[in-house]
Amino acid sequence: MAKTTPVDTIVDLAPVVAAEVRNLAQRSATSAKEIKRLINESTERVEEGSALVNQCGQTLEEIVSATKRVADIMGEISAASQEQSHGIEQVNRSILQMNEMTQQNAALVEEASSSSRTMKEQAESLKHEVDFFKLSDKDGEAMSSRPSPGQVKEGTPTPPAGQKAAGV
Repeated sequence: MAKTTPVDTIVDLAPVVAAEVRNLAQRSATSAKEIKRLINESTERVEEGSALVNQCGQTLEEIVSATKRVADIMGEISAASQEQSHGIEQVNRSILQMNEMTQQNAALVEEASSSSRTMKEQAESLKHEVDFFKLSDKDGEAMSSRPSPGQVKEGTPTPPAGQKAAGV
């Protein structure tokens, strides 16, 4: 048998090693292509994620802006409500004042009515008393009980018509 030397062994193994190196190189190339594809996919996903994050940021800014607008509108509504409340208070005060004035007017009307009735009664009583002093002349016409100018003493005031003379 022939003795194999290390060189022979290396020569014999060279095709096997070369095949393994080729195989390893192909697997490396395939892995590199796969890694490149994965890196490209990851890059695309990162870009898509970045775009989504930007959209979310814009959406959040819009939400904040809308929230501020809602808060402003609510403030305006609150101010308008306070103004309306103040206006209603003024209307209520005016109505109370009108009610008081109406009650005062009603009391004044009642007083005026009572005074009017009293005056009417006094006028009727006075008329009745004046009628007592009316005299008739020869023709049947009523004469006043007022004294004639010759009957009045000097310095004595003449009472107006319809009033009793002093001492009569």
